Amino acid sequence: MGRGRAKAKQTKVARELKYSVPTTDFDALQRELSSNSSDENGREDEERYEDPYDDGYDDYRR
Repeated sequence: MGRGRAKAKQTKVARELKYSVPTTDFDALQRELSSNSSDENGREDEERYEDPYDDGYDDYRR
């Protein structure tokens, strides 16, 4: 018992999400994408996720 209200609310929220039409600000999206160059972002990501224990040598031999 007691599940009726929760299920009804979930159904309502699911319908709103399914049938809603989101508004997209394409101008803001274009500014955000054009303001950052991909080279700078790529290097930042590599530096941020660099392995501190990597000695630069591969562990396997050919």
